[in-house]
Amino acid sequence: MVTGFLGFGAILWERKGCLSTYFCLLLVIFLVELVAGVLAHVYYQRLSDELKQHLNRTLAENYGQPGATQITASVDRLQQDFKCCGSNSSADWQHSTYILLREAEGRQVPDSCCKTVVVRCGQRAHPSNIYKVEGGCLTKLEQFLADHLLLMGAVGIGVACLQICGMVLTCCLHQRLQRHFY
Repeated sequence: MVTGFLGFGAILWERKGCLSTYFCLLLVIFLVELVAGVLAHVYYQRLSDELKQHLNRTLAENYGQPGATQITASVDRLQQDFKCCGSNSSADWQHSTYILLREAEGRQVPDSCCKTVVVRCGQRAHPSNIYKVEGGCLTKLEQFLADHLLLMGAVGIGVACLQICGMVLTCCLHQRLQRHFY
């Protein structure tokens, strides 16, 4: 916002110094965005690996535990929104501490895995009852992130093009002001 006001003031008052500062700020912002985009692309695979590791551990160790209600609610919402069950498959829940607890009441999977969520529907882990998705929630979540990263990349390229146009126009105006004053 400050950069925008600086550019507006530089144009309004026809100040070459402010125009040069505006150009430099646009260039710095452009370079920071470029570096951020490259780093996001480079570390995307690392993020995917971290996601796999943490989702598996969260399902196995933290789901349904006392004091972990937010984690439980988040996993439930993930499974319902993406229509999936477990990190890689519904079999992931067999190793979960939640399923071994008395509070699970004989469930094989949490109720959030069910296509129609009703109390204790997770006791019957049949494909007609629960989501049996190839690759589980992890595949669905990765696809969601990839789709949205593509959209964010397209928006980033659009903003970068606008910034380049702004820098070119700033240079043209600077040249014009220089010829006008001398």
